[in-house]
Amino acid sequence: MNRDELLALPTTTELVTAAKALGIGRTTAYQLARSDQFPVKVLRLGARYRVVTSSLLAVLGIEPAAADTRDPDPTTTASLRSVSGL
Repeated sequence: MNRDELLALPTTTELVTAAKALGIGRTTAYQLARSDQFPVKVLRLGARYRVVTSSLLAVLGIEPAAADTRDPDPTTTASLRSVSGL
């Protein structure tokens, strides 16, 4: 996965996606998650595993705040200003 793909991930992602980013195979990823040894924070939701994206980015040395240096959308900023005035 490249940097842009990683930064586009939602707040949590699938275990297999995180494993791919870390260069870990699917079977090994599930074995590590089951034994609480996966290298990043994993949430167990029923029978599913989700990985906290911020934890994944930290392990990979990617800082999301530094990557998001573009100008804010002026329409969004205007909307936020009107809401904050309530």
